Amino acid sequence: MRHRWLAVALIGFTGLAAAASGEDIARLGTINYIEGTAYLQGKPIKHSDVGSAVLHKGQMLTTGDGRAEILLTPGVFLRVDDNSAIRMVSPRLLQTQVELMQGKAAVEVDEIHKENDLEVLVGGVRTQMLQTGYYEFDATNPKAMVFKGKAAVDLGHDKYNVVKGNHELALSDNLKAKPAEFNPTASQDDLYHWSNLRSQYLAEANNELAQEYADTPGFEPGWFWDPYGYDFTYIGMGPFWSPFGFGFFPPWYGGFYGGFYGGYGRYYGRGGYYGRGGYGGIGRGGYGGMHAGIGGGMHGGGGARR
Repeated sequence: MRHRWLAVALIGFTGLAAAASGEDIARLGTINYIEGTAYLQGKPIKHSDVGSAVLHKGQMLTTGDGRAEILLTPGVFLRVDDNSAIRMVSPRLLQTQVELMQGKAAVEVDEIHKENDLEVLVGGVRTQMLQTGYYEFDATNPKAMVFKGKAAVDLGHDKYNVVKGNHELALSDNLKAKPAEFNPTASQDDLYHWSNLRSQYLAEANNELAQEYADTPGFEPGWFWDPYGYDFTYIGMGPFWSPFGFGFFPPWYGGFYGGFYGGYGRYYGRGGYYGRGGYGGIGRGGYGGMHAGIGGGMHGGGGARR
């Protein structure tokens, strides 16, 4: 796996040519990003471990003054807040189950299939995410929040309480109570804003890398290593938008406009070579966002490398 990453990195710095294949090279549970202090089974996670360390069944990941991002099924990102702990219950494609033991965690679901069973347990209560969207979970004040999407809280005996967007459900009181509506803007905490930023970076990486596979025969969707950001992003078979409004594109969709001009902005936009100045195609609002991203990047938008 390390050799593959090195190969992609060298390709990226010597002309951005396509890599050899589009096969998945990340496993479910792969630690994709950390900042600050994070631990896997009590052992500190180093930045050099990112992309190779995996949270296996029964193992725990904890954070101190820091956060961590973990890959679940293709197109799904689990984010762990500071001073939090999670345990991998079932790292399977057909049933992916994570238990939040302490603190807070979020799940960004950018792609989901009917066969996927994505679940987060809090205090023994299972919440299944049914649609693409953004979800937050709290173990200190046990609850499930659905900013976008739809979830089902298990009541037992094949009964569920459905929680829709901008609604939350307490997981320690009466589970049969009607979910309460919340103000999505007022409820945006630090974890939400961090997830928003991470989603933007991942979309930028998607737009940057997708063009490299435009001429790759037999392309298959999956996780792809970004040698510029040192993390995996997701490239699917069709275009889609994250719950934060950032676009993810396949190699044959927007590759020229989103990739070439976005890359051009990366060299000449604010922030220099590593600046995230303009990856067109990640802007909000489809083609309008794409062209806005192009203009912003080429004329100096963006910022510092993460």
